[in-house]
Amino acid sequence: MKNRKEPRHEVEIGVSIRKEFDPTSWKPRTELGKLVKEGKFNSLDEVVNTGQRVMESEIIDQLIKNLSSDFLEIGQSKGKFGGGKASIWKQTQKKTAEGNKPKFQTAIVVGNNDGFVGVGVGKAKETVPAREKALRNAKLNMIKIKRGCGSWDCHCRTQHSIPFSVQGKCGSIRILLSPAPKGSGLVAEDGTQKILRAAGIKDIYSKLEGTTASKLNVATACFNALKQLSKVKISSGQEKMLGVNDGKES
Repeated sequence: MKNRKEPRHEVEIGVSIRKEFDPTSWKPRTELGKLVKEGKFNSLDEVVNTGQRVMESEIIDQLIKNLSSDFLEIGQSKGKFGGGKASIWKQTQKKTAEGNKPKFQTAIVVGNNDGFVGVGVGKAKETVPAREKALRNAKLNMIKIKRGCGSWDCHCRTQHSIPFSVQGKCGSIRILLSPAPKGSGLVAEDGTQKILRAAGIKDIYSKLEGTTASKLNVATACFNALKQLSKVKISSGQEKMLGVNDGKES
């Protein structure tokens, strides 16, 4: 029997994993996709304002040219004495009569660093399909957030932080995101820092409660908290005072 080469599952972290998008080869399957390809929509803001649901990841590729992506470390690789190193792959096994059947799960965050961010999870028997599922789901889950300056110590009225405090939860995880003055940086867990940075947030305070060992739940709770920024309605006077500019840089 010939020796089979084991597949490599290592992926370089911190680099863009987005493939080059070819609009000429894209064949839209939805009405929204056809309108986007025809040029009826020039930005994702216009699509969001219509309230239509994005069901094709190619729409995001067409409308956002500077989209960046990164893995979230949700797993742990095997190490000596029961310890291990943080990994982007969360591996599970199912025992059957034929043997162990492993599955790989990964999470990816995408964003344009200017008000749009998405988080997606993918699971498959191989790493490449899991990565592609996670990237596609992250694009389909993209949301538009409000940014501003809600810190009492700043009042600069620019979009470097968030306009008000929000909370999110997932499982036993509870996270509180609060505005921070300029220069504070992202005072948050490593995984949530990637999500906040992809959304274009530069300064923030965070507080975690619960079993923080589940990194996927922490990331989901942070993403759920960011969703609250768009759900809370504020007046035009409050928007001016907090420096909110419809999620875009002024």
